[in-house]
Parts: sequence; structure tokens; C-alpha cells
Amino acid sequence: MSMMAVLCLMTANAQKTVVSQSKQNVYDVVEQMPEFPGGMPAMIEFLQTNLNYPKDAKKQNVGGRILVMFVVEADGSISNVRVAKKIFPSLDAEALRVVKAMPKWNPGKEKGKPVRVNFSLPIVFSPKK
Repeated sequence: MSMMAVLCLMTANAQKTVVSQSKQNVYDVVEQMPEFPGGMPAMIEFLQTNLNYPKDAKKQNVGGRILVMFVVEADGSISNVRVAKKIFPSLDAEALRVVKAMPKWNPGKEKGKPVRVNFSLPIVFSPKK
């Protein structure tokens, strides 16, 4: 029983960040942004199908918008998944779980080459009244 709306937002900051662990640039904006396989409709369907509203949050009628940030790697895998805007522990954990379970994305490209790209994904949990 999925009771949430899903919104998607990409970061719009045009600066590059160097990630020391991989020594490769992570871009915020590239010529071709990464895309979930099948596009936005497929991502929304994936999230609606796979997100579970935690019982404790449901019981307390807690909802809201969680901002999950991650890196889409040059091979399309997802890494560095973190919650940038938390709302409730079990909702935050569920959002992280689902993002980590995503299939490989179509990677972002800069000058025709796959690159690492930061991505922000708002996930909204709406309790049913």
C-alpha cells in the first residue's frame, strides 16, 4: 500500500567537486545528465512500487519530503548515498534503502565520455488521512 508522491530534482550548481577517495571529478551539471533506465516515468514507478511506508511513521501520521543525494558513477552505479534533509528516522532509512536498491542508471556524459555526477532526489511520504 504505497501512499507517497515522488518528485525529482537535479542539482543545478555548475561547479566541479573533487572526491578524494576516487580522485575523479564529480560534476553537478554535465552536457548529458544521468538518467534512470526508462526515464522519469520508470523511476517514479520504481519508487512507488518499492517504497514501503514504515509502520511507526504511519502510526504517528508522520510524512514529508526527504532529500536523498548520491553520485551516479561513470558505469551507472549509485554510490555515496546520503540523506541531506531528514524528517523521521524510519522514513529516512526507507528512502536510503530504496535508492541503494535502484538498478544502474544511464550515466551522465561530458564531451561524450561517461562521468561521475551528483544527483539530488526528493522523496515525499504523504500519510493517508
